Amino acid sequence: MFKQLVVLVMMLAIGATAAFAQQTKEEIQKKQQQLQRELADLNSTLADIKKSKKQSLSQLALVQRKIKARAELVSSINKQLRNIDDEIYHNNLDIYRYKKELDTLKANYAKSLVFAYRNRSSYDYLNFIFSANSFNDAMKRVTYLRSYRQYRETQVDNILKTQNLLQTKMSNLKASKTEKSNTLQEQGKQLKQMEADRKEKDEAVQDLKGQEKELASQIQDRERTRKKLNNQLQEIIRREVAEAKRREAERQAQIAKQREEERKRKLAEQQVQQAQAANNGAANNGAATPAPNNTTAAIAPPTTTTPARNSNRTYSALESTEENLTASINFENNRGRLPWPVNAGTIVIPFGVYEIPGTPLHGTSDGIDIAVPTGTTVKSVADGEVSAVVDLGDERMVVVRHGKYFTTYSHLATVSVNRNDKVHAGTVIGRAANSDDGGGMVTFMVSNEQGNFLNPTGWLSGK
Repeated sequence: MFKQLVVLVMMLAIGATAAFAQQTKEEIQKKQQQLQRELADLNSTLADIKKSKKQSLSQLALVQRKIKARAELVSSINKQLRNIDDEIYHNNLDIYRYKKELDTLKANYAKSLVFAYRNRSSYDYLNFIFSANSFNDAMKRVTYLRSYRQYRETQVDNILKTQNLLQTKMSNLKASKTEKSNTLQEQGKQLKQMEADRKEKDEAVQDLKGQEKELASQIQDRERTRKKLNNQLQEIIRREVAEAKRREAERQAQIAKQREEERKRKLAEQQVQQAQAANNGAANNGAATPAPNNTTAAIAPPTTTTPARNSNRTYSALESTEENLTASINFENNRGRLPWPVNAGTIVIPFGVYEIPGTPLHGTSDGIDIAVPTGTTVKSVADGEVSAVVDLGDERMVVVRHGKYFTTYSHLATVSVNRNDKVHAGTVIGRAANSDDGGGMVTFMVSNEQGNFLNPTGWLSGK
C-alpha cells in the first residue's frame, strides 16, 4: 500500500511539473510572437527612414530598440531551450520507469503462462475442484480459478497500456529533440542578426559624428519649437485655470444669491405667521395680545452635493466640479496603466535631457517623441475634454484636459476633434505627420495645472 502511495505521489508531481512547464512554454511563445511583431514594425519604420538617405536620431534610437528587442528574444529562446531540456529529462525518466514496469509485467505474465501450461488439462482443473474437503471449499476453488483467469487478462491489459504509455513518451521525446534542434537554429539566427544590428548601430553613431554641425542646428531648431509649444501650452493652461476660477466664482455667487433669497422667503413666511397669530388672539374675547416676537429663527442654508474631499490632497481650481475632480482622480489612479497614444511605436527622444551618442551634443524634451509609420492613428489616453486644437503650420497640436492634468499630442498631420469635445480613452485625436527624417512622429506630453511637465513613461503602461 505504501509503495503504491509513493508511486501515486510521484506521478502527480510529474504531472504538475509538466502542466507548469506547458503554461510557461505558452507564455514564452506569446512573448516571442510579440517581440517578432515589434521587430517587424521596427524594420518597417527603419526602411521608411532610410529612404531619406540621411542619418538621424530616430534611426539610431530605432536600431538601439531593435538590439534591445533582439536581446529579449534571445533570452526568451534560452528559456525555451531550458524548458525543452526539462521535457527531455522528464521524458527519459518516464521511459526508464515504463520500461522497468513493462519488464516486471512481462515477467509476471510469463510465470502465469507457465503455471497455466502446467495445469492446462481439464482433468487437472476438475481434480483440483473435487479434491476439496467440502462443498464450500470446492466453490472457493471455482471462484479462485475464475479470478486467476481474470488476473491474467488484467495482466495483458496492463502490458498493453504500459506499452502505449511508453510509445507516447518515446514520441514526445523525439518531438522534444526535434523542437530543440529547431530552437537552436533559431537562436543562432537571432544571434547573427543581433551582431548585424550592433554593426548597424556603430555605423549610425559614426555617421552622426560626421553630422555634428547639422545635428547642432537641428537641436537648436527643436529647442525653439519646444519653447514655442511650451509658451502656447502655458497660455492654454492659464486660460483654463482662469475660466475655471470664473465659473467657480459665478457658482459661489449663485449659491449665495439662492441662500439670500431663501432667507428672505423664510423671513416673510414667519412675519405672515406672526400677523395671523396676532389677529387670531385679538378676536379671541379680547385675550391678551402677546408681545410681537421680532427675533428671526436661524435659517439653515440649502445643502449642496460636492465631491468627497481628502484633507491630505491639494485641490486645484480645475477640480471645482465633481466631474473634473473625478477626471483628476481617475487619471491619477491609472498612473502607470494608461494606454499608449499609438498602437505601436518606439520612443526615439526620451523625456528630459538626452544626449547624442558619439557627440558632445545634448537636448531637452518636455515629453517623448514616438517614431511611427506616417499616418498612424493617434488616440486619447484617458477620458477628458479637448482644451485646444492649435494649427502650427505644417503640423497640429491637440491639448486634452483630464481634471487638473493635461495631455498634449503634437506633430499631427490631421486632427479629428474640436475644442470642448468630450473624449474617452481610445478616442481618435488625429494622425501622425511625417518627420524630417522620412518617418512618422508623434510627440506626447503630460503636464499639471501649474504647467509642470511630467515624465510620460511613468504614466503609460509597459509595452
